[in-house]
Amino acid sequence: MPLEVTLIDYARDPLTKLYGAYRTCYTPKTPAEVWAEIGDGRIAPATIRDFIQERLKTGHASPLEQVVFWFGISGVSRSLSHQFVRHRIGISFEQQSQRYVKYKEERLDYVTPKTWEKTPGMRAEYDRLMAEITRVYQLALERGIPAEDARFVLPNATPTNFQVMVNFAELLHIADLRLCWRAQWEIRHMVALMRREIVKAVPEIGGYLQPKCGDKRMGYCDEPVKDWEQCPIGKVRPHKEQIFELFRQYKSGHLVPLGEDDLRKVEDAGNEE
Repeated sequence: MPLEVTLIDYARDPLTKLYGAYRTCYTPKTPAEVWAEIGDGRIAPATIRDFIQERLKTGHASPLEQVVFWFGISGVSRSLSHQFVRHRIGISFEQQSQRYVKYKEERLDYVTPKTWEKTPGMRAEYDRLMAEITRVYQLALERGIPAEDARFVLPNATPTNFQVMVNFAELLHIADLRLCWRAQWEIRHMVALMRREIVKAVPEIGGYLQPKCGDKRMGYCDEPVKDWEQCPIGKVRPHKEQIFELFRQYKSGHLVPLGEDDLRKVEDAGNEE
């Protein structure tokens, strides 16, 4: 069963939704007045796009929670799903049940990592084990064991399906982590397909879905140096140690730790007596 990602729907007119949310933060006008200007055409589409781009550069993320996407995802493993559901803020999952859905095929579908295929002799061992799990699972059902108990033998390789509702702020966070080269291959591929769907649908904001080292995110890698050296895009993304080195050169080789006086200058700014 191949991994598939479908963009089912997204909030109508996401750019105007974003403009309204951002503009409300930066104008004395009421939301009704802002939306009246949008509705009667006083705010041109180009103005909306430019305004949003400038706000995104500032890192002002909360309005992004008001732009929502719905995805259908199928053919992913339970190993992936255990990772995916750890994202809990700004996202809602509906997942195929192993209690109410019985697997009745002659052979259970299951996800096979390419490493098992590439390692001599291991694909046959993998298939043999999955065939035995299938036999025992089906036997359990035939003997009257409820599906909710028969599923205890099912492996992490068992495929599952999702319908997901997620806002764009959480999508940025998911992309930060899961598009990174260090992420597990399956969830990285799934999020990559989600990103491509949004880029096609709303390119004005889709381009911001990058790994955290992307030029529209942190701009540098903060993972271990050894992993950065092996990353396919490591040669075009700086590591934080390189940035620190530039700073050390700028400071004549002396990176002075922040002292209590330094911290107080920031903490007390604007509150001096």
